[in-house]
Amino acid sequence: MMRVESKRRARALQMLYALELVPGFDGDDASTGLARLTGPEPGVFEDACTLVDGVIAQRDQLDELAQAAATNWRLDRIGSVERNILRLAIHELMVGVTPPKAVIDEAIWLAQRFAGPKAPSFINGVLDRVARDLRVL
Repeated sequence: MMRVESKRRARALQMLYALELVPGFDGDDASTGLARLTGPEPGVFEDACTLVDGVIAQRDQLDELAQAAATNWRLDRIGSVERNILRLAIHELMVGVTPPKAVIDEAIWLAQRFAGPKAPSFINGVLDRVARDLRVL
C-alpha cells in the first residue's frame, strides 16, 4: 500500500502533467478528472492541490533553479514528467517542511514509477545539486 505522502505527490505530479499537456486546463479540471479516474481520496487531493498551487506560484523560480542544476540540459528539452517531478521536489525543498533526503527519495520514486529508466539518476543528480545550492543538504 502506498503511503499518503507518496500518494499526494503522485497526484500532484499527475495534475501538473495534465496542466502542462492540455492548454486551457486549470487546476479544478485536473483535480476533477483525476478524482474520477482514481476514486475519492479524502485529504489526498486537497494536499495535492496545495502542492500544485505552490508549484504554479513559484514556477519561474523553480525552473531557474532546475536549469542551473541541470548541467548541459535545457529545461525545455527535459521530458514533461521529469520537469514536473523537479518542480515539485524543488518546491518542497524550498518550503522546508519535509527533510531534504525524504524529498529527494520521493522524487526518485516518482521518476521510477512515472518516467523512463534513466530518469531516476538524472532527478537524483539535479536535486542533489539544487539542495546544495539552497544549502539544505
